[in-house]
Amino acid sequence: MGTPQFAVPPLAALIKAGHEIAGVVTRIDKPAGRGRTVTAPPVKLFAVERGLAVFQPKRVRDPEFLDTLRRLEPEAIVAAAYGQILPAAVLHLPRYGCINIHASLLPAYRGAAPINWAIIRGEERTGITIMQMDEGMDTGAVLLQESIRIDPEDTAGTLTEKLSELGARLIAEALPGIVSGALKPVAQDNARATLAPLLKKEDGLIDWTLPAKDIHDRVRGFTPWPGAYTFLEGTMVKLLKTGVAPGSLAAGVIAAKGNTLEVGTGKDLIRLVTVQPAGKKPMAAGDFLRGHRITAGTKFEAPISKS
Repeated sequence: MGTPQFAVPPLAALIKAGHEIAGVVTRIDKPAGRGRTVTAPPVKLFAVERGLAVFQPKRVRDPEFLDTLRRLEPEAIVAAAYGQILPAAVLHLPRYGCINIHASLLPAYRGAAPINWAIIRGEERTGITIMQMDEGMDTGAVLLQESIRIDPEDTAGTLTEKLSELGARLIAEALPGIVSGALKPVAQDNARATLAPLLKKEDGLIDWTLPAKDIHDRVRGFTPWPGAYTFLEGTMVKLLKTGVAPGSLAAGVIAAKGNTLEVGTGKDLIRLVTVQPAGKKPMAAGDFLRGHRITAGTKFEAPISKS
């Protein structure tokens, strides 16, 4: 059970390890991109190419789908960013249970967006947890964990790729240990749990009163989605790559120095490296400056909402 690209390497690893894939369950096709073209999830595309049976229930708890799942008689269900909460009827169906590939070192960052929030919160390490699923939100017992370093240049996009490959390797290692009983489930320490809630588009709006380090981590954690953005004279500007520089300016105020753009924050400055004005392609700060007149006091700020 999986939906985005994150889940493709684990599925490939299970196939390579020789497991019989009774079926692949993924979310329904949805509109995507500027043209809102109905697009199949990456897991579906991968599975169809390999001739695997694909199921796309609107709701995993629908009785008709549950009957289908029972007929498949899975010995184990592996989940990787599937996108729906599994009911008890599914969790208790397989002999070896439902096993989740979660992209954090549980109990840290339980929830839908663990990769993003680990970067946003300035963590230096994260990892993959192979866990036995229960009816809670990522509360099940831990079977296997491995950590990796978060590179200072990592975005949510690059870190997702790294963790997907790690998850693929760990699930291939874990399944034999689960079957043999060599891997013993260890209960999580709920007192140490932190949450990683689902991100919304509006989360990407930059608050320039935050310290520069926090804003820089948000830009990284919001790339590629929902994207970090601000406004200049009412027009949206996406922030694609930034850095932190010493100095002091009022929050949101822009200073142009040659081909360099620096912005005031609650502490230190944000150096803009790559930006994307609305309707334009990504560009270096110097190119942005050639198309925008930055005078003393010019600042990034959200447009005034109309009543």
